[in-house]
Amino acid sequence: MSRPPLPRPHTWFVTFIILLALGGLLRLFDISDPPLDFHPSRQLRNSIVARDIYYSILPSATTEQRELASSFARSVGKYEPPVIESIVAYTYLVTGENIAVARVWMTVFWLAAGVALFDLLRRATSPWAALIALAYYLVLPFSVQASRSFQPDPLMTSAFVFGIYFLYRWSENSGVHELASASDSKLSDSKNETWKWAILAGIFLGFAAFVKIVIAFFAGAAGIAMVLFTLKKDFWKSKQVWTMAVLMSVPALTYYVFLNQSRSTEYFFAWTVTLINLITSTDFYTKWLAFLGTLFGLTIIFLSIAGALIASPRMRWLLVSLWIGYVLYGLTLPFQMYTHSYYHIQLIPIIALGLAVVLNPLVESVAAQGGVGRVGFIALTVAVIGYQAYASKSVLGAEDFRHEPVYWNEVGEVIPSDGNVIALTHDYGYRLMMYGWRKVSLWPLTTGLSEARNADRNAADDFAELTEGKQYFLVTAFSQLDKQPGLKEILKQYPIAVEGNGYVLYDLRK
Repeated sequence: MSRPPLPRPHTWFVTFIILLALGGLLRLFDISDPPLDFHPSRQLRNSIVARDIYYSILPSATTEQRELASSFARSVGKYEPPVIESIVAYTYLVTGENIAVARVWMTVFWLAAGVALFDLLRRATSPWAALIALAYYLVLPFSVQASRSFQPDPLMTSAFVFGIYFLYRWSENSGVHELASASDSKLSDSKNETWKWAILAGIFLGFAAFVKIVIAFFAGAAGIAMVLFTLKKDFWKSKQVWTMAVLMSVPALTYYVFLNQSRSTEYFFAWTVTLINLITSTDFYTKWLAFLGTLFGLTIIFLSIAGALIASPRMRWLLVSLWIGYVLYGLTLPFQMYTHSYYHIQLIPIIALGLAVVLNPLVESVAAQGGVGRVGFIALTVAVIGYQAYASKSVLGAEDFRHEPVYWNEVGEVIPSDGNVIALTHDYGYRLMMYGWRKVSLWPLTTGLSEARNADRNAADDFAELTEGKQYFLVTAFSQLDKQPGLKEILKQYPIAVEGNGYVLYDLRK
């Protein structure tokens, strides 16, 4: 197929800069709001760990503050290395403890990955198709929310994007290396260039897996596909391949298998073995697909998959392998596939890649036209991007959580300092730890997860056992109390020690 002349670089480059600026501004909107806008329990967990690191290095912190912060951090679980928490904590030394720091860092990582993604897109499609796909990556409401949230997933995904970019460059350059064999100087330069891409790919994909191990499904699938496509059956003879394999696997294996084996095993049994029966039900796949539709739009997903199937061979191998990795990942962690939106953040750049491929013929057709057709298409594209950007901003501004720290500080103050408390409360007690500086034992919640694991259990039947040694029962999650009528009846038998706006503290001693 003959292509129309490419636009002058400065034309699409200006648009590229505008899109990056728009993506950055959206993510920095309302950055000082507490991290309760998107999966608050996960963001609060990271905030608590970052605070522990911060107080451990803050010269002015008191011994009591350090001990409390450390005890809170130990209680939230440690499944991944505290990479982003450490970055944020050390930045706190300059800025003070402020959630805006985390959002700025996440935005920087996401935009930097967007640069790599755009260059990868541009290698498979025209610059304008690449820009439209990049806009999807930058302004999709789910992308804006998820990529600025304080958790390891945005950093993991950003490193992953860099990794597959360098992997693709390695594959491209390996083909050039074969063509350069006739000239010694060109051969030497080509070898050096190929080694550079191989090492960078291994480092970034290895770092992504180190930040959060679940990306290994995608990184491993992409690595295998690109190596087989590039070197065929002789891949095992390549030192570069083995170097990439070591760089990709050693950091994650060291941390998750050798240094943190008990936690990794606990996670595997809790989230995979216990819930693996879900994949035997057709209802699971229906929920999974419907959930994806709410995040990305099913039409966009199907178009992206179509793009993967019609892409040029190298890109097709990459995209198909990534989708295979995603399916294996979903079957391994089935419950999260229709309940935890941030577990799908890796799909954002993958969908963008396929979308660019499928849009490319349309963009080329428009480029060959003139007048009303081209102007209309540009106007429609700008309108869609503008609408998505407006929707993203509206979602971020829909709620204000600035009252939450004051409320939880009040709750923390009314709890007797010498009292042993069990609570039916929000986000595993993280809000109370973060803003009220108090830690409580947790009464079981009634959730989809608890029903999937213990469908027949009624926690109220075990009230005496669960509250043994406890002096007070705190309730802040009243919607949960309504779901547990047995507990509600039991608590009516106990006097109220303190009651305020949004909380009740029952005295279990009487």
